[in-house]
Amino acid sequence: MDTSTGSTARAGQITTRRWEDGKVVEEDFPLHAVSEHLGRDGSLVWVDLCEPDHSELLSLAHELGLDPHAVEDAITSGERPKATRHAKHTFLTVYATDLDVDDDPTAPVGRESRLHTSRISAFVLPNGIITVRGSAHFDMGPVLERWNDDPELLCLGVGALVHGLLDTVVDGHFETIQRLDDAIEGLEDQLFGEHGQTHAVQVRTYRLRKELVELRRVVLPMRDVVNAVLRHRGELSERHTELDGFYDDLYDHVLRASEWTESLRDMITTIFETNLSLQDARLNTVMKKLTGWAAIIAVPTAVTGWFGQNVPYPGFGQPSGVLLSTVIIAGIGGLLYVVFRRKGWI
Repeated sequence: MDTSTGSTARAGQITTRRWEDGKVVEEDFPLHAVSEHLGRDGSLVWVDLCEPDHSELLSLAHELGLDPHAVEDAITSGERPKATRHAKHTFLTVYATDLDVDDDPTAPVGRESRLHTSRISAFVLPNGIITVRGSAHFDMGPVLERWNDDPELLCLGVGALVHGLLDTVVDGHFETIQRLDDAIEGLEDQLFGEHGQTHAVQVRTYRLRKELVELRRVVLPMRDVVNAVLRHRGELSERHTELDGFYDDLYDHVLRASEWTESLRDMITTIFETNLSLQDARLNTVMKKLTGWAAIIAVPTAVTGWFGQNVPYPGFGQPSGVLLSTVIIAGIGGLLYVVFRRKGWI
């Protein structure tokens, strides 16, 4: 598979690669040769299984002595991000994220989440890594580019492969969070617009809250994942101190992603509460306008009712009475309109 076209992977596709001294020396070798390559000194092996056949995964697991519970976790849906140390390997489960962007802001707003998550499980062995992807949605191309762009880093062993994978996943989290941040800023503009679309704001707010909840489920546990990797790095193979700075930087990125996600959660909660407050303010404005117009309309009703009494009054039975009532209605109604207009009620 071409390193730049990882997204073209199909269900059941298997990719294998081997490095020596940071350089690719062999590609697309069969699964039965994996254990032999892993046993070579100075050899670094990567095996990628995209939506693997269950029998193939079990066969590979039996050959390499992978823990059966870890194998089950690699193919079971709903597993949370985690890192677990087993007798012969460390098992990782992380989730890559991607958020669809609305191309047409004027299009009807749906409540369905635009967030896509892709599970990547990894068996970390002394001289290699086996990745198991739940779908082909996650592109392994950027991961391969990161590995191949720094041959000297690959000379430091399997820790470099793990770092490249996790760093790519975390970068994807940042991109998703940035898109959500931009969406929230657009929602703020719509919220305080002169012609606020209450329904659209409500639906977008609900959708963003839903997406943030889904994102937090995969971003927040990454702190524990990276911590566990740091603890277990030296248990499988030689620990290279040159990688410490890379992992410290990775952990810092994970913390920043977690904090950013929490801040967006607070922002969307504030927008939700502000929207409710603005609706109350708009309701008060409408009520004041209705009250003002009701008072104005009550004037002709009262005057015509008064002049409709069967008792003599100034202008009774004369055209001047009609003129007098009209003047009273126009005068009092106009006065009320001016007063209410100055108070901002209408």
